[in-house]
Amino acid sequence: MNQTTSMSVENAAQAMRNVAAEVGKAFIGQKNLVDSAMIALLAGGHLLVEGIPGLGKTLLVRALARALGGDSTRVQFTPDLMPSDISGHVMFDSKNDTFVTKKGPIFTNLLVADEINRAPAKTQAALFEAMQEFQVSLDGVTHALPRPFMTLATQNPFEHEGTYPLPDAQKDRFLMKIVLDYPPADEESAMVGMVIASGTGAELITDAVHTVLDPAGFMAIQAAASGVRVDPAIVDYAVRIVAATRHDSSLATGAGPRGSLSLVRAARAKALLDGRDFTLPDDIKAVTVPVLRHRVTLSPESEVDGITESKIIDMVLSKVEAPRS
Repeated sequence: MNQTTSMSVENAAQAMRNVAAEVGKAFIGQKNLVDSAMIALLAGGHLLVEGIPGLGKTLLVRALARALGGDSTRVQFTPDLMPSDISGHVMFDSKNDTFVTKKGPIFTNLLVADEINRAPAKTQAALFEAMQEFQVSLDGVTHALPRPFMTLATQNPFEHEGTYPLPDAQKDRFLMKIVLDYPPADEESAMVGMVIASGTGAELITDAVHTVLDPAGFMAIQAAASGVRVDPAIVDYAVRIVAATRHDSSLATGAGPRGSLSLVRAARAKALLDGRDFTLPDDIKAVTVPVLRHRVTLSPESEVDGITESKIIDMVLSKVEAPRS
């Protein structure tokens, strides 16, 4: 399906509603995760998901890729995973007496990096470089990644043995962090019923999902999101929220300047999903916790008291005055 190179916000919002409707044919519930994935994609960012296994994260990515007419791959991160296992490598073909480039699984539109904290730092760094630069260098030759490109990385909050926690500088590369809990009973029942009706229950079935866009069409929607108006007062609001995290005694370190930029990027994407060509303070409020929770560090006292980053950011947000319309 060919899309125009420019698109109004109204048409872009409708196209994203169509994508969400198709995803919903294969992925039930977890609306927060679906919305966050859409926001991250629109903003050209990446998503870090913390939650127990089996919540359907890979199924979501496959359904989303199918609706967008793109590709998806999944990489299981392990302690012996090498950077070349992700990016690819150059090998000599003795039969043809030439060097051949074998691109790795990162050359896709939507990448699931499962249990990212199980891979060593060198392998993590290779992924984060690609996430930041949207390109990979193989034997001195730079290869651009397909666009759109998004990484959805997962980590298990309960297992720490054999893991390599992400450094703060690398966590900062993710636009948002979502913390998933068990689904409500009704959603879980609906999910189980749909899965067993479609097969043995072991497959990730997305046959019901129709392609309603193509990658070029989605890039036009991304362009529409980047054109959403942001009033200087909204920018100031985002900056004041981030600055407040740097002076809160419950935090050892606050968010950096990338936090302010990420707030505005995510707020623009949310505004487009709501069908608006302008941002509101409520857009900033809606994305503040997922955008900032992984960019701050708890103080030792907060850790002892069992206070979470999300709770502290909520309290910070309540103290920062929003601009009046």
